[in-house]
Amino acid sequence: MLATAIFLLVLFVVTLTIAAYETYGERKVAAFLQDRIGPNRAGPFGILQPLADGGKMFMKEDFVPATANKKLFFLGPAIAMTTALLTGVVIPWGGTVTLFGTTLNLQGADPEIGILYVFAMVSIGVYGIMLGGWASNNKFALLGAIRAASQMVSYELAMGLSIVALVMTTGTLSMSGIVEHQIAHGWNILAQPLGFLLFLICAFAETNRAPFDMPECETELVGGYHTEFSSMKLGFYLFAEYVNMFISSAVVATLYFGGYHIPGIAGLGWDPTLVAFLGVAAMFAKTFFFIFFFMWVRWSIPRFRFDQLMNLGWKALIPMAILNILLTGGWLAFKNGM
Repeated sequence: MLATAIFLLVLFVVTLTIAAYETYGERKVAAFLQDRIGPNRAGPFGILQPLADGGKMFMKEDFVPATANKKLFFLGPAIAMTTALLTGVVIPWGGTVTLFGTTLNLQGADPEIGILYVFAMVSIGVYGIMLGGWASNNKFALLGAIRAASQMVSYELAMGLSIVALVMTTGTLSMSGIVEHQIAHGWNILAQPLGFLLFLICAFAETNRAPFDMPECETELVGGYHTEFSSMKLGFYLFAEYVNMFISSAVVATLYFGGYHIPGIAGLGWDPTLVAFLGVAAMFAKTFFFIFFFMWVRWSIPRFRFDQLMNLGWKALIPMAILNILLTGGWLAFKNGM
């Protein structure tokens, strides 16, 4: 119990640290793609910029509109941040490590329904956006909240259907079970390339990242659902988005790219503890690659119109996900019949 509590505390700190430095990385990636320098004032190469941003958020005036529903106005960002942090608990960040005579499993919890838990947390997260937009008593915030709800409902269907084909292939809903299946039979990206593509597109929509950032598009809705928020309540919404991007990248790496698995390393006869730590490094390397991909897409592809976004979700992704289930079922029936 103590070892698990320490691991969860470390995971909490690492998640917040990575989310903070994702803001720095986003500015640097944008600067690189646009032939600029990016942050370079706060510390060497601007490395302290996230600390400066956090200090600014803490010191800004905590403004609450006079006509807002104050309880829900406070509850909205709290729900968004809490659900974002809870999702990473079921992700296996590595194998089993033995330190100082204590065996530690590098996964906070391993329920049999790990994927369903991830979906539950993602679904609850939209309530934070809806409550914040509605409680602000601002038409732009309300429009952003309505867009967020309709977008998430639409793309959760396609995401769930893409996972159905993955579960058919692996035979388990457990996150660690999916990683173990990939260690034994190869990464799921080889067996489910279409499912991976569908899941990745839906992950962009679920995290409100460009080109699916309709709930907060500045050119139309000022700031969307967080128009009236300031200080750390605004910081919670912004942080929750970057935490969700980190967790989504980790989930993609876990489900389709073997998680902490490094092909061929088991046959080298190395120390199991060393192999476990190398697996953790591999897991974070895969996660950081997808974080970079999120940022790359943001600064490369223009935003969809809302009707294009909904048409893509309902008329393209959902039929493709159903087709993927049929193809997967046919392949499994053919393979088992042989």
